[in-house]
Amino acid sequence: MRGNPILTSNDAIVRDATERYRKERREAGESRGAFETEIRRLGGTPRVETAVRRSAAPSNVASILDIAATEETVVRARHMYNGEKLVQLADSYVPLDVAEAANIENPDPGKGGIISRMADAGFEQTEVIEEVVQYPATEVEAEAFGVEAGTSLLQITHIGYTAAGRAVEVTVHRPCPGWVLRFSAPLV
Repeated sequence: MRGNPILTSNDAIVRDATERYRKERREAGESRGAFETEIRRLGGTPRVETAVRRSAAPSNVASILDIAATEETVVRARHMYNGEKLVQLADSYVPLDVAEAANIENPDPGKGGIISRMADAGFEQTEVIEEVVQYPATEVEAEAFGVEAGTSLLQITHIGYTAAGRAVEVTVHRPCPGWVLRFSAPLV
């Protein structure tokens, strides 16, 4: 990675998609995943509150996971903080067989987070696709982030695939305003 882009402000949270899913980055300093590593690297204090449940995924997520809309998944609903400030809401949906094999119903996923637990269980993610869209904040999101309802927010939908092409995780990230999304792609 070459230097810091000119437009990155000192108080922005930089979500570096180029590096964040690499094992050495996810597991740096006993981190519980990419978010924790990113916040620490920026000098912040990460904290995550996780509620785990079993339920059906939204129909678009079930379609990506190639399961019936009525089929249960393990849902990890997270409130993610930098210090006391809520900076992201994220809901992960994982098929039951993967979740059970990887033991990710534990709110503390251990070093490297659920992506490392999936790899340990034979469901290593070898490709990630992320789609970013802008949408108006709901009343709940507006209250949580301290913005007006209808304020434009970003939604990042992360899909993790195994080498066999199976989608084993869909996470819907909803960061608060002020994040910087960084991507790079090899040109050769």
